[in-house]
Amino acid sequence: MASQGLSYDGCNFFRQRLVLATLSGKRVKIKGVRSREDNPGLRDFEASFIRLLDKVTNGSRIEINQTGTVLFYQPGLLYGGSVEHDCNPQRSIGYYLEALLMLAPFMKTSLKATLRGVTNDPTDPTVDLLKSTAVPLMKQFGIDGEGFDIKVVKRGMAPGGGGEVVFKCPVRRSIKPVQLTEPGKIKRIRGVAYSVRVSPQMANRIVDSARSVLNQFLPDIYIYTDHMKGANSGKSPGFGLTLVAETLNGCFLSAEMSSTPQGQGDPVLPEDLGRNCAKLLLEEVHRGGCVDSSNQSLALLLMTLGQQDVSKVLLGPLSPYTIEFLRHIRDFFQIMFKIEVQKPLEDERKGGDKVLMTCLGVGYSNINKSIK
Repeated sequence: MASQGLSYDGCNFFRQRLVLATLSGKRVKIKGVRSREDNPGLRDFEASFIRLLDKVTNGSRIEINQTGTVLFYQPGLLYGGSVEHDCNPQRSIGYYLEALLMLAPFMKTSLKATLRGVTNDPTDPTVDLLKSTAVPLMKQFGIDGEGFDIKVVKRGMAPGGGGEVVFKCPVRRSIKPVQLTEPGKIKRIRGVAYSVRVSPQMANRIVDSARSVLNQFLPDIYIYTDHMKGANSGKSPGFGLTLVAETLNGCFLSAEMSSTPQGQGDPVLPEDLGRNCAKLLLEEVHRGGCVDSSNQSLALLLMTLGQQDVSKVLLGPLSPYTIEFLRHIRDFFQIMFKIEVQKPLEDERKGGDKVLMTCLGVGYSNINKSIK
C-alpha cells in the first residue's frame, strides 16, 4: 500500500487529501494548484498546514516546486507528542484543529498541541463549536481519556488573531463500532456568547436576542457569556455566538455565527447575530440526523478506521464537502459505504432526506501492518 501513490489536480479539498494520505500511508501528488490565477501556488495558510503535519509526523517527505503549483507529499509515521504551532491568521485555528482531531487518536504518543492564531472567524468552525460537538462525538467511538479536551486559553478574533488553544488527545489502538440511528428529541440547548475588545454588554444582547427565538420551542436553555480582557483578548475586536442542541440519545447539533472581521464588510448588530444564529440552529435540527453537518466527515472517518465490525450512522442531507470526503475514502482506503436514503413521512415536517450510512471498518492496525 505504501508504494502506491495518488495524483490530484487543483487545490480543492487540500486538507482531506493530506490527512487521508497520512492515515493510509499513501503518497500523494497535487498538481495545478491555482496555476491559472494571477497569484499561483499554495497560499500561506496551506503552507502553515503542511508545516503542522510535518511536526506531528516523523519522516515525512514534502516537495514543493518553485512556483508552489505542484506538491508531493510522502507521509511519515504519526508520532504526536507535544507540539506548538503558530497558525496563519488567514484561516482560524479551527481549520488546523479539524485535521488534528482526525489524526490524534492514531498517533504513537498522546498529543498535546498548542495552537496560536485566530480562534473565531466567520469562515471556519470555531474552537467552541469543535469543543462542544466533535469531542462528544469522538467519545461515542470510544476515544476518551484523562485530559481529552480543547481549552481556549486566549481568544483571538480575525483578522489580528492573538488567540491560543490547547488540544489534548489520548491514543486509541482501536475505535469501537457505533449504531447511531436514532437521534431522539432535543432536550436542552447550551451556548457560549463571547466578546473581546468590545463592551461586555454585547454578549448579553446576543443572549437576549437568541433566547427570544429559542424560548418559543424549549425551556431548558442556558447560554454562557465569555468576555476575555487584557492579554487574553487577542488583537482584534469582535463577538459571536455558538449554540449546541443536545438530544435525549446524546447527539449534538450545532450552529454558530461571528461578527464580520474589523475593516471587512458591513458591521453586524449583536441582536441580528443572536437571532440569525438561533434560526441556523433550528435549521440544523430541521435537517436532522445524529451528527451535525460540520462533523459528518469526522464520523465517517472514524467508522472507516474502526474495528472490523459494522457501524451505522444516520446523517442529515450530505454536504458537498462530505460527498467529496466519501470519494477520497474510496481512493485511499478502498472502502465503500452503503447509503440508504430515508424519505420523510408526509405528515412529518422535516428537512430533506436523511441518509443512513453503513460501513464495515477496515481497522487502523491493519493499515499499519500493510505500511510496514
